[in-house]
Amino acid sequence: MSAAPKDMNGAESVVRSLHAGGVDVCFANPGTSEMQFVDALDRTKLMRCVLGLFEGVVTGAADGYARMAGKPAVTLLHLAPGFANAAANLHNARKARVPILNLVGNHALRHQKFDAPLSADVEGACAPFSDWLRSGSDAGSFAADAMTALAVAKGQPGRIATLIAPADIGWNAGGKLAEIIAPKGPTALDEHALSAAIKALESGEKTVIIAGNAVLEDTDALALLHGIAERTGADILAPTSNRRMERGRGRFAVSKIPYPINAALETLAPYTRAILVETTPPVAFFAYPGKPSLLLPVGCNTVTLADVDGHGLTALAALADRIGAKPSKPRDLPTLPVPMAGAITLKNIAAALAHALPDNAIIVDEAVSSGGAIFEAGDTAAPNTWLALTGGSIGIGIPLSAGAAIACPDRPVITLQADGSAMYTIQALWTQARENANVTTIILANRSYEILKGELHNVGAQPGPDALSMLNLDRPHLDFVALAKGMGVPGRRVEDVTDLMRAIQDAVKEPGPYLIEAAL
Repeated sequence: MSAAPKDMNGAESVVRSLHAGGVDVCFANPGTSEMQFVDALDRTKLMRCVLGLFEGVVTGAADGYARMAGKPAVTLLHLAPGFANAAANLHNARKARVPILNLVGNHALRHQKFDAPLSADVEGACAPFSDWLRSGSDAGSFAADAMTALAVAKGQPGRIATLIAPADIGWNAGGKLAEIIAPKGPTALDEHALSAAIKALESGEKTVIIAGNAVLEDTDALALLHGIAERTGADILAPTSNRRMERGRGRFAVSKIPYPINAALETLAPYTRAILVETTPPVAFFAYPGKPSLLLPVGCNTVTLADVDGHGLTALAALADRIGAKPSKPRDLPTLPVPMAGAITLKNIAAALAHALPDNAIIVDEAVSSGGAIFEAGDTAAPNTWLALTGGSIGIGIPLSAGAAIACPDRPVITLQADGSAMYTIQALWTQARENANVTTIILANRSYEILKGELHNVGAQPGPDALSMLNLDRPHLDFVALAKGMGVPGRRVEDVTDLMRAIQDAVKEPGPYLIEAAL
């Protein structure tokens, strides 16, 4: 690596400082106001630059990268309209509590008063999707702003930090390297909460431990969690949506709170006490007539042992020590039967997947309406990492997979992708091809927004043909194999479940991206 020149512009000082702080990947869809960063990235050669053809691809890929790399990438985005395109997947990333640092361009300071065509309220656009927000004001302090943003992003839990970059702050001379700032660590264990959790577990009442975030990513934490459950008779659940779960044979199965409102209420109805570890009280995705918003029963005594900014493993270790619990040993679930030849159904997709997954695969789950039935495959398959849609904003699966593959190039990535949500960011296939990402995308082609048909009934609607036609994707049929081919990704369509299983097995053996359209 070459030494930093004496005379740097603001953009180069940011790139060099961020790299010194551990950032080595930039996901980008830059525009004119970011050309000084494009130039700095090229001249320094310090970061891998990954191009997305839509800003939502950029932020979705940064999310996948952060989940698997355990550190932030930087995104390079263009002005307020570009950030608006990026916002949906930043919403998902924020709900996942992953670290991302956004560099968002803006007009030069002297140009902002003229209301140029792309002028808009950049700070107003960024604020709802950022945990920290600042606009650069001087080339000499620009890198210091960036390092403050990096420290925020790398805190516990991960956060979305956004630094707005006026063009002239980037191209002006006088850039200075900035020191690394230590991120904020987790909050300390609350002794009162620990005592309350012990009281709940010793009460003799029906108790559930709901654990999320890093607990589900740490096999030691899961072993302790199951040991506590075995010692006390408590049940264990995970939230409906989780950024990452370590699953498969030799690990610990954890059931999720179901997405459908009635199933969720039924699952949680027996409990009079709940202990939360790195999560918040479960809430329905939406309000429904005659249904509660909070999913735990009225009167359920709830204890937050570790908040989302706490350290779940530390909290569980303290709890285990106080009650005399030991780490459990995993017990494998019965293997799903090998699917017989026949039409592809949700049930046999799970079986096909369970038998086709190679060791150490990363599963990206944006199956949406199909996801509940397929989820069980992860616990009976070879050891795997399961990534899910966290914020409910669809269109994350294909870019999330690209980012995960870039973070872990030695691991196969399999995407379970609903057909409707695939079309939000289908251009991420091009990024997969460009980067030779080892991703197998399985399009679950039911040719509809199937989940929304259920939601129509949940709100008491009596849908007629016009309503249903708004939820169907059959005029015309989408040809995903052709779409993939046009972006450099080979693929095939399958209609038999044994063909699906063989297609997955064949695809993961070959490097680079592949698409399978599974006809449901």
